[in-house]
Amino acid sequence: MTSNLLDYDLEGLAAFCEGLGEKRFRATQLFRWIHQKGATGFDQMTDLAKSLREKLPASAHIQSLKVVSRHDSADGTIKWLFDVGAGDVIETVFIPESDRGTLCISSQAGCAVGCRFCSTGHQGFSRNLTTAEIIGQLWFAEHFLRTHLGRDERVVSNVVMMGMGEPLQNYSQLLPALRVMLDDHAYGLSRRRVTVSTSGVVPMMDRLAQDCPVALAVSLHAPDDELRSNLVPLNRKYPIDDLLQACSRYQLAAPRDFITFEYCMLDGVNDQPEHAHQLVALMRKHSNEGLSCKFNLIPFNPFPASGLKRSGMPQVMAFAKILMDAGMVTTVRKTRGDDIDAACGQLAGDVQDRTGVQKRIASQRQGMLKGIKVVSKEVGV
Repeated sequence: MTSNLLDYDLEGLAAFCEGLGEKRFRATQLFRWIHQKGATGFDQMTDLAKSLREKLPASAHIQSLKVVSRHDSADGTIKWLFDVGAGDVIETVFIPESDRGTLCISSQAGCAVGCRFCSTGHQGFSRNLTTAEIIGQLWFAEHFLRTHLGRDERVVSNVVMMGMGEPLQNYSQLLPALRVMLDDHAYGLSRRRVTVSTSGVVPMMDRLAQDCPVALAVSLHAPDDELRSNLVPLNRKYPIDDLLQACSRYQLAAPRDFITFEYCMLDGVNDQPEHAHQLVALMRKHSNEGLSCKFNLIPFNPFPASGLKRSGMPQVMAFAKILMDAGMVTTVRKTRGDDIDAACGQLAGDVQDRTGVQKRIASQRQGMLKGIKVVSKEVGV
């Protein structure tokens, strides 16, 4: 079986080349052809020695993801569904703005965290994506968009790991993908422009701070342990104080001077003035440990299985005002791509109906039933 070269960061590709008896500088040449130029065939790589071009097909290939469907929003948002085999489909969303182009990438097929407001969690977990499947979303989108938009320069300026799955529960495959995103011989993104969103896997937050400290977004969604454990089951293992202490440690290595906290606004659940005041008190307590933060309030997009409703905009703005009056930087996330079901949490069920992809029902490791995973966690910038 040949190796998919999208699975390698530059160090991994250098080791691969050395295994073929080639010099390490050949890896840099390969890397540039694959990621900067979007080459899929070795015969396109004209500055490689002819002997290497003839040798590579026997041991390597460049394989991206198979597109199931593409949907274009009136606001310019583009959503792709990719087939990752065995009936699993993942989504990737491109969100254009005047000053940037953000790509939202998935890290898993399904998700095991099971947050109440997240449709992916309600559908269950299938498997981790490989590095090639993670970076392949960026590889495909970048080179498609250059052609689609008629541009020679880079289109994707920001990457957010906010698609399907909990990125830090797929750490071994995530880390090489992040390194490819940052590498100047590939996409050359700055650490400030690559964001990993996590529900709070504390040990892996500490590892990421050491290995590849990119921007961090933490799904908080509640000001106390009782409520957060109800909304985010992982909180029972890593409660809020432990999580915020990890955020303080992460900030020492982070490329930004703040940690972003995501807060999904749920009507009558976590959106009351007392919740906002509790958040202020919580953040003031941890600011003594050096924690600086920004809040991103997210309008909830309901789906039937959740039993939850979206907070009204007056309630969201009143909540935001309490935080801002306390001196906390606060934004309300814009809904993008909702006409193509690419907004936060809008993909469950409807995607399955449109693609016709089905999967045999089987028992999960935890003994729960699962079906096809074509759903979204959160899409944002």
